[in-house]
Amino acid sequence: MTVLVLAAALATGLAPALARPLPYPGSLPGAAAPGPAVSVLGGELAASTTGAPLWTQDLNVRRPMGSITKVMTALVVLQAGELNRKIEVTKAAVRYVDRDGASSAGLMPGDVLTARQLLAAMLIPSGCDAAYLLATAYGPGRPAFIAKMNATAAKLGMTSTHFTSFDGMPYPTEHSTYSTPADLVTLGAAAMKFPLFRAIVGRRLYRLPVTASHHRYVWRQTNQLIGSYRGALGIKTGDTKAAGNCLLFEARRHGITIIGVVLHASPTSNPGSAIVAARRLLNWAFSYN
Repeated sequence: MTVLVLAAALATGLAPALARPLPYPGSLPGAAAPGPAVSVLGGELAASTTGAPLWTQDLNVRRPMGSITKVMTALVVLQAGELNRKIEVTKAAVRYVDRDGASSAGLMPGDVLTARQLLAAMLIPSGCDAAYLLATAYGPGRPAFIAKMNATAAKLGMTSTHFTSFDGMPYPTEHSTYSTPADLVTLGAAAMKFPLFRAIVGRRLYRLPVTASHHRYVWRQTNQLIGSYRGALGIKTGDTKAAGNCLLFEARRHGITIIGVVLHASPTSNPGSAIVAARRLLNWAFSYN
């Protein structure tokens, strides 16, 4: 894709974000530009309104994606509704994160939160305890919930995606839950159509005051683009040993919305490597507008 074609692809995206139909079919042969130098094993950058691919790296190669999985967990909950339903924090949920060293929202056993609040606890600090509770409540039961995740992926046309966990933890193996850059961009676009999801993933900080039902909580965003990159809208980080540093992201500038994903960014020793790659890709894309 020449610079002029890339600019045209972006320029046609002046309609409201996420207007393109789902599922997103992926890259067109010869359509993606070379892009900037980023050290990732897989990724895609697309004009959100048109679905035009701007840059790709191993677009259809299946890889683990860590906690980006929680975007599908959120989507299943949002589609089910009843977001004011009350869910009690169980000792089992706390034991789950303690046992496996999973990321936690610090939920306290006996607290009662709404599904809406648990979505924030899952998406902002990447709380696997919150994901455990949502999956248990909305399955009902975690195996049934995971089945719903896979059914939703099939409906979206995510044919190269499979879930064996509700939070992206490596169960039963590091590679059991997997997806592709093309499928994850489809997932991100579907989730960002929900105003509540957009509102949650766009927050840098979430404060939940103490009430008679629960303790006080303060949850901080794991996506470092939020609050530091102009126009960043979301979406979700991911990180396991096999997945490496991953980020599903969306940003908007000059009336143009760009959605993208990077998988297994290097160096893996730097937890911010996916953020660096996403910044570089977004700067490159927006520079043509």
